[in-house]
Amino acid sequence: MEHLNVFIALTAVAIALQSLVLLGIFLSLRKTSAKVDTLTTELRTHALPALQSAQSLITTSGPKLEEIVSNVHTTTALVRGQVERLDNTVSDIIDRTRLQVIRADELVTRTLDRVEDTTETLQHTVVSPVRQLTGIMQGVSVGLGALFRARNRRRAGGNGTGEPQDEMFI
Repeated sequence: MEHLNVFIALTAVAIALQSLVLLGIFLSLRKTSAKVDTLTTELRTHALPALQSAQSLITTSGPKLEEIVSNVHTTTALVRGQVERLDNTVSDIIDRTRLQVIRADELVTRTLDRVEDTTETLQHTVVSPVRQLTGIMQGVSVGLGALFRARNRRRAGGNGTGEPQDEMFI
């Protein structure tokens, strides 16, 4: 029986220790519960209104943001299409301008060649004969002038100085 008394005494001590541990856990949980209640109250008073405002903002802004994103997507597609059309138009204008510049260059070159040919033709057909005719006319004019001066000197009987006059014909 002694063993039984020792066993009962040890069991009683173990139960007493277990009760003390449970009492410590209970007190600790009570303090923690009080802190959690304080934090919960602060969270409800401060954080919940902010969270509700954020949720309300997200709820009201969600469709607007979706519409904005949709509009940006549509606008981007339109701008891309317009830029492609503008690029095609500018490329077409540049190609046409090049073609017109080439045509204008060819036209100016042909015109200058024709002007040069016409100038040469005029030089040979008009100017050269006119120069020759002018030369002949000047020669005839000088010859007639000399002839008339010689007649006038003979009629006048000299040059009026009494010296014989040497006739020179150039």
